[in-house]
Amino acid sequence: MRLRNIPGAAEYIAESEFTVDETSENKGNWSNNIFHNDNPLHIEIGMGKGKFITELAQNNPDVNYIGMDRYASVLIKAVHKLEEHTLDNIKFMRTDALRLSEYFGSDEISKIYLNFSDPWPKDRHAKRRLTSPRFLQIYYDIITRDGSLEFKTDNTSLFDYSLETINESDLWKLCEYTYDLHNEPRLNEGNIMTEYEAKFSAIGNPIHKLIASVLTH
Repeated sequence: MRLRNIPGAAEYIAESEFTVDETSENKGNWSNNIFHNDNPLHIEIGMGKGKFITELAQNNPDVNYIGMDRYASVLIKAVHKLEEHTLDNIKFMRTDALRLSEYFGSDEISKIYLNFSDPWPKDRHAKRRLTSPRFLQIYYDIITRDGSLEFKTDNTSLFDYSLETINESDLWKLCEYTYDLHNEPRLNEGNIMTEYEAKFSAIGNPIHKLIASVLTH
């Protein structure tokens, strides 16, 4: 789907107090430099309009959150949403997931969320999927020893691919998964729906979810 360009979005985001510039200056010191505490740091990659991560931040004031997206036209909507809440434990960043290890140090991130990521359905684009082996390596390089990865999607082909890549990985282990999250009471407990999740579940699409943890470090 082609994103509608919003004039001035990039400039607005760059000037917002709720966003952090792409820089390596905070690498290894995000919690102290940006949030001024030693709380655990969680990130969402491809956060869209920010509903999911903003609600997480509201519900968990003892956790620091960073929401990331590549597109200014999407990220600006999350910034506007945050302007209504005044939360101290969340920041946004416009960047690409390929650059995560430039900005975060080893053992710095406790949890990574991937929600309704682009499925990149063509085989030749498989390496662009956020659960491909190259991205699993990037996540491993910044995750804590007891860290975890949570992934939700309604795309069954992408979910099958993700289960396969994690099962074949020597860095990650699959902890739990379901092809129908909303009918799994235990896994669905406390679930926060993203905009896409609400949309897809409303038309009858089952939501898939997996949780993976670090295998070795």
